[in-house]
Amino acid sequence: MTNFTTRNKMPPSLKGLVSAAFWIGVWSGTSLLIGQELLIPGPVSVLRRLIALAGRLSFWQAAGISLLRIFGGFTAGVLIGGVLAVLTFRFELLDALFSPVIRIIRATPVASFIILALLWIGHSLVPAFISMLMVVPVVWQSLRVAISETDVSLIEMAQIYRFSAVKTLKLIYIPSVLPAFSAACLTSIGLAWKSGIAAEVLCLPRNSIGTGLYYSKIYLETPSLFAWTAVVVTLSFILEKLFAVAIGKRGAGK
Repeated sequence: MTNFTTRNKMPPSLKGLVSAAFWIGVWSGTSLLIGQELLIPGPVSVLRRLIALAGRLSFWQAAGISLLRIFGGFTAGVLIGGVLAVLTFRFELLDALFSPVIRIIRATPVASFIILALLWIGHSLVPAFISMLMVVPVVWQSLRVAISETDVSLIEMAQIYRFSAVKTLKLIYIPSVLPAFSAACLTSIGLAWKSGIAAEVLCLPRNSIGTGLYYSKIYLETPSLFAWTAVVVTLSFILEKLFAVAIGKRGAGK
């Protein structure tokens, strides 16, 4: 008798190709059905536009600067979120002061912060600031929970054997929180990228992907809009994969 709960296994590479072929087919069919490139350009038209953009130095400058700007904000967010997680766990007063603010940041729409940041800081700094702001709550929450769930028996053992603070941190706390920290970083890097690009669309810094998206929309260059969107998705995918590989190698090294 056939077991309907058993799934037919497919190699990951083949699965990816089948999925890509299917959705490109849906995209192409929809474009042909609508018949208006202004609304939905076909895959071939978008690919041609992407190749044309890639032939320009300004395209690579925009991609590189956006990457550096947003990755800088992501790094700052990870550091700030990590430090705040430790401090708010250790000191009740700091927890009372900062925890409500972090929860407000997590609940507030990113567009509100972008508009406010435009009033506070220069346009070129807004994407990095927004990326940082979106990362802090994710890292803070994950680390805060991980620290609180550290095995009490291990902590008591460290106290019995009189481990130094550094030794306790290295042998107990870091191994305990590292999985949660890695997962938080992997989640927040995509969030930082998307929010940073959204900030670029609104604040229009020079040489940025978001500015390219904005002007493609303003001038109704839909193939360019799709091409820039493809760049955003591709770079987000690459960043997440590289970070996942880096985490995996670090874990394997230990």
